[in-house]
Amino acid sequence: MYKYEAIIEELQTKLLNGTWKEGQSLPSIRQLSDYYQCSKSTIIRAYAELERQHLIYAIPQSGYYVVKQQYQQHKSSDAWINFVSASPDPALFPYRDFQHCLNQAIDRYQNDLFEYGTPQGLPSLINVLQKLLADHQVFAHREQFAITSGVQQALSILTMMPFPNSKETILIEQPSYHLFIQMLELLNKPVIGIHRTQKGFDLEQLEHLFRTKPIKFFYTMPRFQNPLGTSLSQKDKKALAELANRYDVYIVEDDYLIDLEVESKADPIYSFQNGRIIYLKSFSKILFPGLRVGVTILPSELVPLFRQYKKFQDIDSSMLSQAGLEIYIKNGMYHYHREKIRAAYTARMQMLHDTIVSMKMDEYISFPAIQTGSHSHLVLKRPISMSKLEQTLRQNNIIIGSNAKNYLKTYPRDHFLQVKISNVPSEAVRDGVTALLLAIKKLSDLNARQFF
Repeated sequence: MYKYEAIIEELQTKLLNGTWKEGQSLPSIRQLSDYYQCSKSTIIRAYAELERQHLIYAIPQSGYYVVKQQYQQHKSSDAWINFVSASPDPALFPYRDFQHCLNQAIDRYQNDLFEYGTPQGLPSLINVLQKLLADHQVFAHREQFAITSGVQQALSILTMMPFPNSKETILIEQPSYHLFIQMLELLNKPVIGIHRTQKGFDLEQLEHLFRTKPIKFFYTMPRFQNPLGTSLSQKDKKALAELANRYDVYIVEDDYLIDLEVESKADPIYSFQNGRIIYLKSFSKILFPGLRVGVTILPSELVPLFRQYKKFQDIDSSMLSQAGLEIYIKNGMYHYHREKIRAAYTARMQMLHDTIVSMKMDEYISFPAIQTGSHSHLVLKRPISMSKLEQTLRQNNIIIGSNAKNYLKTYPRDHFLQVKISNVPSEAVRDGVTALLLAIKKLSDLNARQFF
């Protein structure tokens, strides 16, 4: 890493975690040059990059200042605090950078982008992704890669195509990704659930299901699980890979938030490679939801049939999006943006955690000690009306949602509340969670008085 790159990362962290407050004057170029023992041109380059990312702004003859965040600009208006949305924060979207990459892609590839491509994906993008994922201990041959129109398409294909184990039942965590649940129920596919808690799932129960049920594949989110936000231990990941191999069950590992990981040793299940792991990665939660580019890594025996199903669905995924993403990753912009998003979300998750701890609500809720990722959950110790809670919070411009959609219709639901921070700035996280916890306390106490 070059000197100016390291400086940019350190300055980004200070800007996004609140060390430097909005509107605050930043150290002068000379001061930072002396501090980092580098040339003034290096600091100028770093400040220029931060200005381009809309984190700071310059005033001639005065210096550089921290940009005011969108929430603060509109705090006095009817701004909503949305704890339901899982989309990336629009204020952090790299619009200009990605537009530049799309323009470069058109200039570089020209007609190739507007003709039919290949069901596997843009070869140059696959080369880039192969190197990118290797940094996360995901090693695979180019032939095993498939670029899809988001992870949702990959799940659709895997659900419909037959597998070599000739089994049909799909096992999913409960709770789990709501759109996949809706797809399975719409297609009337045989599906069963296994309970996922803060600590993971019961491996003995999992082994029993693998041994006694015709499980085609087990769909799991080991990292920052949706909707819980918790992650499996490395021990459980290894055990899962071993059970899959023992009972001829495929694992579909949805690693959609790997870019937010801060623990260097938190390798995916795929790192325990045994030929039974299907690895999925999305870019919608780190870049743009509308990008619709996902990557699937398949065991070799699944590749030919997967490509056939992919071809019949849409021939190829958007070649323009693929080419733009390739350039965005190759020129280093993806790395910078990932660090920016990670720092911003980590600051918000820490604010979420610290606010909950400071409220001393152990009588009413329990929660996992999560300080990274993009979401967490609160387990409600006392029964309250979710509709009343939603109504109360809406009066304060706070949006929460039910977890009913995250369960199969026939599966019993846990009494918890998901809290997503990807669309909520740090100060709004504190204000919103405080209001949320006070509302939970008020409704819980009211129910207790009515009961007695």
